[in-house]
Amino acid sequence: MKEFEKQRIDVVKHLEKIGYIRDPKIKKSMLKVKREQFVLPDYRRDAYLDMPLPIPGDATISAPHMHAIFMSSVKLKPGDKVLEVGAGSGILLAYIREVIGSKCKVIGIEFSPETYEFAKKNLKKSGYNKKVKLVLGDGSKGLPKEAPFDKIIVSAVCPEIPRPLIKQLKLGGILVAPVGGISSGQDLIYLEKTKKGEMIRKVLGGVIFVPLIGKYGYKV
Repeated sequence: MKEFEKQRIDVVKHLEKIGYIRDPKIKKSMLKVKREQFVLPDYRRDAYLDMPLPIPGDATISAPHMHAIFMSSVKLKPGDKVLEVGAGSGILLAYIREVIGSKCKVIGIEFSPETYEFAKKNLKKSGYNKKVKLVLGDGSKGLPKEAPFDKIIVSAVCPEIPRPLIKQLKLGGILVAPVGGISSGQDLIYLEKTKKGEMIRKVLGGVIFVPLIGKYGYKV
């Protein structure tokens, strides 16, 4: 729909103007992926508001600016192997696939069966179901069979960065995750594992996310 196309262009222009989008590939991906295909029908008219929206499984689809921050923070490169923990609506998997191209591997893991089914439908509807991989499981444990990863994005707040995820990060890899309490005191943490295996940790700013449920997250 042309109405959604205009809204998509407007929100990307806004995010570019205020500095959240600097990479042309991120801009192109956010112009191509149709956010209205990743929200509940009742919220389609609000798809391009720069705010989180509810999705099945007591989860949310993050605001567009947050997706831009995630992608910029992990410094995506063509051919990267990327894991998103807490895949939610599935939209970030689609964005990442557009940024890093076909010679890559993009995997999302989702704990809630209800949210997983929602993401699965969205990815099929938008044509990304064969371009990315979606797994139902405990994301706090990562995916040992697929490790190591160049980049890991955790899209839910955890009490601390899960140890398995740090272990599954490649040397030279980058992980970004919200860390803190369930309803307050959350910081977006950047963690880089150097080629020598040393850890560089930085706080990127305050955020608000739903909790990461799992063995190394918050308990059910």
